[in-house]
Parts: sequence; structure tokens; C-alpha cells
Amino acid sequence: MIIYMDVIWFLNFLVDSLLLWVTAIFLKRDVKTWRILLGGLMGSSLILLAITPVAALASHPVIKMFVSFCMVLTVFGFKRLKSFMSCLLTFYFSTFLMGGVLLGTHYLLTYDLKLRTAVSLESIRGFGDPVSWLFVAAAFPAAWHFSKRRVEDLTISSIEYDVLIDATIRINGLDLQLKGLIDSGNQLYDPISKTPVMIASISTFNDQLPDEIAQLADKKNNPIELADTIPDSWSEKMRLIPAKTVGNNNQLLCAFKPDALLLQTGEERRVAKKVLIVFTDQELSSDGRFQCIVHPAMVEQAVVQNAS
Repeated sequence: MIIYMDVIWFLNFLVDSLLLWVTAIFLKRDVKTWRILLGGLMGSSLILLAITPVAALASHPVIKMFVSFCMVLTVFGFKRLKSFMSCLLTFYFSTFLMGGVLLGTHYLLTYDLKLRTAVSLESIRGFGDPVSWLFVAAAFPAAWHFSKRRVEDLTISSIEYDVLIDATIRINGLDLQLKGLIDSGNQLYDPISKTPVMIASISTFNDQLPDEIAQLADKKNNPIELADTIPDSWSEKMRLIPAKTVGNNNQLLCAFKPDALLLQTGEERRVAKKVLIVFTDQELSSDGRFQCIVHPAMVEQAVVQNAS
């Protein structure tokens, strides 16, 4: 019998890449294609090791789990342990789900006389193999709990995905693009002009901002002390907003009035001009899913932009 290792490797590469892609869909993650292909390449490397002297080592469950860790790390990265474990368990869920669908479809469409004979013999015994029954009795609750938790995580991801929006901040010739979360709990306004305030993390565009503005984003710095160092083009757009936060009742937030705020919802693009932006150096999302918190009034007041 002739075995075409290149064909087997290529099929495994496609399957591993497909599983990683399905995992990204479940998690509502926007992942680059080259990362998915690189993760699939790492997974399919076990097939190549099967023809080497370390074939027995490559088939060990610990090695397989280590490779799966590397695959998920390559595709989704590592920000927090909880976020990474969620990605890893969702990848396993996708693998088991796809494998179960394929296996079930295979037995549905095929008819094996030997399989039927084996099932008939087990029926004659009455209860089948006692070891398999013990295994099912022990593994079923764990499998049910695993599936339940994964479905709950996917539901939460779906809810968060529905309130995510693409935002572009235009200020002093800069176009700062980031993903925003529409938060109904955000009720921060400028008390004088009643302008809604958006909180934006500078983690993704820190290198585009002037150093003086990046220093203002650090909550440890006093905005009043740094006011004299701000460039004129930014100081004329600056506003000081009193706010109350946990552990600090009296706090001044340094906000800026952008030239425009573009909000993309599906195929519709809206423009909001009555907006204030507060920059912060803190990560607003533990898994990097969004970089700003959008005030709901901004979406309501935004005007649909014409195609022209």
C-alpha cells in the first residue's frame, strides 16, 4: 500500500486551519488569515513527525496538548490567563463538535455489516462492555458541564459583539481608528455644555499622539500641572471635566473636542460632532476586544453621512 504523506499532511493542515477559523467565529474575534494558517501549520507538523524516530513521542497526549496550546497562542495571543483558557477550551469544543458531526455523518451514510454484528452481540449480553459503561457514566457529567460553559461563553461573546462599533476619532489631522463598546451605563457628560464623553484607550495609537497628550492619559499625572506643556493646537480643544470614580470622589478628567467622530454600524456610517474624548492609558478590555467606551447619546445624536 502506498501512502502519500504530502496529501495527508496537506489535509491535516486544512483541517487544523479550518478548526482555528471556526474557533475565531465562535469567539467573534477578528483574526488575521496568516495567523490562522501559521497555527494550522504548527498543528499539521505532528504528521511530519510520524515518519521520524520520535514518532512515538509525537503521538503522546501531552505533546498533542502542548501543540494545541501553541496553536491557540499563535492565533489569539495571550493577554490574560482567563482569556487564553477561554480560547483554548473553545478550540477543543470546536474540534470535538466538528469531529462529532463528521463521525455521525459517516455512520449515518455508511452501512457496515461487521458493526451491525458487533451491536447485535452486545445486545445479547444485555448491558454491553462494563468498562465502556463506567467510562460513559463518569465522562458524561464532565462533558455536559464543559458544553454548558462553552455555550454560555459563546452567548456572552455574541451579546458583546452586538454592541461593538467601529469608531474613528478625527482630531488635529489624525485619524485614530479603534473598536468601541456602546455602554448604556456610561452617563458621563460635560456639566456645562451637556456634551457626552467617550473614554478611549491609547494603547493602539500611542505612537501617533504627542508625548504631552500621552502623559495626560496617565492618571498619575495632574492635568493642571501639565496644561502649560500642551501644544496650542491641542490646548484650544481641551476641556476639564469633574467626575466621580470609585475611591476618588473629586477628580478632573482632561477631555478633548475632536473635529469629528465617525461611527460605523454595518453599512451605515454616522458622524458625531458634539463629542468629548478622554484619553487613558488603561486597558478597557482584558482581551483587547474593544479600545473605547462609546456614550449611547453619541450614537443617537450622530448624523448619517451621505455617500458624497
